[in-house]
Amino acid sequence: MTASDFPSVFKNLRAMLKPFEARLILTADELDDYSLSTPYSQEYRKEFFVAGVQIKKNYVSYHLMPVYIFPSLLDGISPELKKHMQGKSCFNFKKVDRALFGELSQLTKRGFKQFRREGPPTPPPGWNS
Repeated sequence: MTASDFPSVFKNLRAMLKPFEARLILTADELDDYSLSTPYSQEYRKEFFVAGVQIKKNYVSYHLMPVYIFPSLLDGISPELKKHMQGKSCFNFKKVDRALFGELSQLTKRGFKQFRREGPPTPPPGWNS
């Protein structure tokens, strides 16, 4: 796979996040960068990043903060999807994989549902002071 596949990967991953755009703030919408945040949070004194997609040099990154905030969302994900994880909330892809993207789409829906229900975590004392 080459970087020439990355725009297609980006387009497919971005499509997973588009349905949630109406409830969030679109903070980036470029050919290689797309991200969603909460509205301004008084607790954090800024917007709270929720999800995004970026074309990098060697892969396309899909960031999904609900899995960082609620790690139990990752219980039961396939070993194949787990192989694409980097860190606690990022998945990297070099090519379109319909099966993995379907699983990631379902994880995204569950993540947004839980995030809507419970919201971002309360910041620790002294945060951003």
